[in-house]
This record gives sequence, C-alpha cells and structure tokens, in this order.
Amino acid sequence: MQFYDHSSEVSGSFLTWQNIIDWAKTHYRDRLFHKDEQIPARPELIYLVNQGAVRLVSKTQNNQYSSSLVESSELDPDKLEDAFLGFVGEGRPFEIVAQSSFSLHAYAHVDNTHIVWLYWEDLENWPDFRQEIYEAFRYEHQRKLLWLSALGQRRTIDRLTSFLSLLIEEYGDNYDGDYCLPYTLTHAQIGSAIGSTRVTVTRLMGKLRRQGIISVQEDNSICMNHLQVLKNDQKP
Repeated sequence: MQFYDHSSEVSGSFLTWQNIIDWAKTHYRDRLFHKDEQIPARPELIYLVNQGAVRLVSKTQNNQYSSSLVESSELDPDKLEDAFLGFVGEGRPFEIVAQSSFSLHAYAHVDNTHIVWLYWEDLENWPDFRQEIYEAFRYEHQRKLLWLSALGQRRTIDRLTSFLSLLIEEYGDNYDGDYCLPYTLTHAQIGSAIGSTRVTVTRLMGKLRRQGIISVQEDNSICMNHLQVLKNDQKP
C-alpha cells in the first residue's frame, strides 16, 4: 500500500498533496534534515514525509539500571537502549505518541529528508485528505500487528527472516527478480528490532546468505527473492 504515489501527477491526491506542501512552506512548517539528524517531533502534530525516509526509534530504560517504570522525562540518557521500530517512506504520515515508560524519536534515515508538519485542525481545509490520513494510520496499525506476530516467534532466525521479509515486502525495489531494501540497516539496528544482539544477527545473516534466502549488495542493501518474500508473508 502506498499512501501517496509520487508518479501519479494527474490524481486528485497529488494536487492536494502539492497544495499542502505549498501551504506548509508558506507557513514555515517544513524542513530538510541530514542523514541521522533527529527530527524534533512532538505529540499532537502530524508529520508528512515528502522526500527521503524516516527511522522511528524507541528509547527505554535498561532493566539493569531500573526495575521500575519511570517517566520518559526522567530517563537517564546514558542508560537508555534504542529499539528500531520501522521506517516511514515518502508520501506517508507519522505521529509521535506520548508514553510514560519509553520515549519515541524520529530520525532522518537518508540525506535531504523533507518533512512537513500540521495540526489535526489544519486538515479541516482538506477533508478528503484527512480521511486518507486516517486510512494510512489504519494500514500502519495492521502492519504493526504483522510485525508483532513476526517478533513473537521463538527462534531468532525465524524472527529475523520474517522481519526482513516484512520490510522488503513493504519498501523493497525490484532488481532483476530480487526485492531490495532501498535503505541500509546496521546489524545492531536489526538486533534491536528483533530482540537480539548484533553478534547474533551477523551470524544469522551469514547463514541466510549461505542458504540463498537473502543477498547483500555492494552498498550493503539487503535483498530477498520475491517468492521467498511471499512465502514468509504467508506464515501464521
């Protein structure tokens, strides 16, 4: 599912999108971000990715330092653990939800990531587009259920394979029959997403490569055969 198709220049959604981008620029509601630069997102705002990609991360207190939940405003920055939560690609919205036991953060995953932001009441000017926003968030909720199902598997290699399959199925580009992630991920980031370590992910990635399940391009992008993606998506 693509919330907004940048190639569909004749569609009403495209015209509405362009109107919103223009409105955001005239109201100083847009900004370009460098790779790995934190986006100062806050609750009650809607963010639209007009260009590039956003990486969502949660920061939680390490259990070895604290056995009780603490307010996110009281979290010690030196004792936090990052967990990769997924990407937000071009043409898609995201929001930051306030939580007490952890904090959510957004980072530009590639250079020249262009973000615009609005309040929900701003969308009263574009009621049809507001409905598309609702549909996009509903779709993201369904994807998160698949994500949780994948991460609930007992074996680490199954979690890893399902995790890569979900990412590639949603964001992958077709290269000679293989589908490759357009964004690179470190083994540490993958490990944080599936509840494992960088060392374990490196070992299992090597195993998946030897089995022909995945391949890695020169730019370190991860690829998977389309049939393998479908096979993993059909797992219960």
